[in-house]
Amino acid sequence: MKNIRNFCIIAHIDHGKSTLADRLLDYTGSVTEREKQEQLLDSMDLERERGITIKSHAIQMDYIHEGEEYILNLIDTPGHVDFSYEVSRSIAACEGALLVVDAAQSIQAQTISNLYLALENDLEIIPVLNKVDLPSANPEEVTDDIVDLLGCDPSEVIPASAKTGLGIKEILDAIINRIPPPSGKVDAPLRALIFDSVYNPFRGVETFFRVINGSIKKGQHIKFVNTDKNYYADEVGTLKLKQLPKKEIKTGDVGYLITGIKDAREVKVGDTITGADNPTTEAVAGFEDVKPMVFAGIYPVDTEDYEELRASMEKLQLNDASLVFTPESSAALGFGFRCGFLGMLHLEIIQERLEREFDMTVITTVPNVSYHAYTNKNPDEVILVNNPSDLPEPSTLNRVEEPYIKATIITKADYVGNVMSLCIEKRGEITNQTYLTTERVELTFDMPLAEIVFDFYDRLKTVSRGYASFDYTPIGMRTSKLVKVDVLLNANKVDALSALLHVDNAYDIGKKMCEKLKELIPRQQFDIPIQAAIGAKIIARETVKALRKDVTAKCYGGDISRKRKLLEKQKKGKKRMRQVGNVEIPQEAFMAVLKLND
Repeated sequence: MKNIRNFCIIAHIDHGKSTLADRLLDYTGSVTEREKQEQLLDSMDLERERGITIKSHAIQMDYIHEGEEYILNLIDTPGHVDFSYEVSRSIAACEGALLVVDAAQSIQAQTISNLYLALENDLEIIPVLNKVDLPSANPEEVTDDIVDLLGCDPSEVIPASAKTGLGIKEILDAIINRIPPPSGKVDAPLRALIFDSVYNPFRGVETFFRVINGSIKKGQHIKFVNTDKNYYADEVGTLKLKQLPKKEIKTGDVGYLITGIKDAREVKVGDTITGADNPTTEAVAGFEDVKPMVFAGIYPVDTEDYEELRASMEKLQLNDASLVFTPESSAALGFGFRCGFLGMLHLEIIQERLEREFDMTVITTVPNVSYHAYTNKNPDEVILVNNPSDLPEPSTLNRVEEPYIKATIITKADYVGNVMSLCIEKRGEITNQTYLTTERVELTFDMPLAEIVFDFYDRLKTVSRGYASFDYTPIGMRTSKLVKVDVLLNANKVDALSALLHVDNAYDIGKKMCEKLKELIPRQQFDIPIQAAIGAKIIARETVKALRKDVTAKCYGGDISRKRKLLEKQKKGKKRMRQVGNVEIPQEAFMAVLKLND
């Protein structure tokens, strides 16, 4: 055990985490020349294109240091705030972390939030200053920032460049010298933490775990503590670039387990594996079910593809257990699914994967968050509102609570005013403002999650010219004055465009929605009134004018009554048309509602 080191890499998006992992693999000889490629641990095309890690990966490296052989387990973590629970489980499986900071961009919000997670788990932090070879790098200044943040010695910060391979040996030496070996009892009952799982169509779910106490053997009868299910370990092994089957994985090591499970929901990240015959008395702390934060409807463009979409969603769920969906139907869009996502990035990724991997073109409705409603009849009973149509009638409603978050924004001092006015416009309350350096400010706000779901992130980047970084943590529910705004087209409710909004914004947004829909809905043979309503009260209206044929063209001169007769006849026809006509809503209309401020 004394020669095992388990570590992860924490960094903000684009600070060079995947490239650094590539260099470590090259240097330790874990990959051959043939297998080498950029971002080796990012296996999805999407991850490569966007330069983000979506699924965390683990890999084992062998390294000889001063004549002794060491096993280094790198447990990679996703960098984005949406996947913070997965990050927390990966961190819990390690004893140390490399804190990678870009020498050109300095410390960003997610670096700090993941660093706090690592410090809570008592990890040994090794600061690495990456990209020192860039012309725009200021290593001295950023080193001072790191020293202020960690309270470490400037000599402990390792200057490196993952691109050129500078400083890689120093990093490996630091991992061996500074990170403590795993501590665990070899003779205690088996206790292992699941930090990830991936679905293999041929072998079922592959579970990745770290053994804390005891050991796991091939063929052993095991039990998952939180789901209370028993299985047999058909195969265990370690994670090189390809899986390497072993007879036994001992305390402190990281490995994979195949039990032939076909349903990904049975394997929960953060669960504890123990022996069925001699179970451990305490599970690994920190397990929780992944809670979706953002909800949206996903509908097939053609209703006939509904079953195909269901099959695609089920296959996706095997790869990504944090996706939840239930069937629902809408008068405007037909049959579809109400889906729960971890955040907006997660929603985008699922949509992209449906289109790429399954050739499904889908319509996504306006995303919203989950509210708690209470009625006058029994004010203590919580009604979960994931869809605006679930909101009880206004006459019976006692109060509505919405989820709040604590938002941390780090920006340059020049943009503080712009960022503050954006957050206040989004109903945020400032709770703290700290100058990290003379140039960089950390702002903390309490904000409703619903305000972030729309276009907050894009607008934050715009007002700060790309310099602001953003991170958030949920802080619970608070009572709010919310109303349901419905959109009526030709006096028919379009349920897919309904939204729950704060009273102060309802009129404004209702008006903007009507204006936007007026631009996008094609003209028909009859007038189409577009209305926004709260209950029975209309708060905004626009009209798409009818296409009219000039029926009086054939009357030149003559009596006015002839013209009037023709116009009256046309008017009656238009009225009859309007009663039977139905309005097709183009897909752009649903997407445009998200971008009302453009």
